[in-house]
Amino acid sequence: MKNLLLSLLAIILIIEEWLWDVLTLFGHSLIHWLNLERVERWLSQTSPTIALVAFMIPVLVVAPINLAAFALLAHGLILQGILLELLAKLLGTLLIARVFALTKPQLLTFTLFSVIYNNIIRWLHWAHQIIIETRVYRLAQQLKVEVKKRISAWFY
Repeated sequence: MKNLLLSLLAIILIIEEWLWDVLTLFGHSLIHWLNLERVERWLSQTSPTIALVAFMIPVLVVAPINLAAFALLAHGLILQGILLELLAKLLGTLLIARVFALTKPQLLTFTLFSVIYNNIIRWLHWAHQIIIETRVYRLAQQLKVEVKKRISAWFY
């Protein structure tokens, strides 16, 4: 049972890593396309209070989407609920992660935020160390390298 759970967690971690890579590239392209580089520079240099407000805006945008997905699931609309939750996950990863990356130094000046962040990072590091030792994770990493090579060959 433990191996099955670790394999499932490894698959989730792999998907998360792949999505992170793709969404990071997409986010950079979107920022460039929308000409928001100046906003990003301002945000990375703003005060801790403004940084906290900026961080909360995408959180407040994504939270109702998660609640709507939960409501759909509760009413038996499984596919719609899952798709909406996937949208919330993608949007959340794109927006929240980007704003956090830009405002992390300011946000970590808040003691509570720093304590929560450090505990989450410590737990994630521990879990990641266990999961990367699974056979499923190693195979998926090999697949990821191969896919990247093939995609690169198409474009270069």
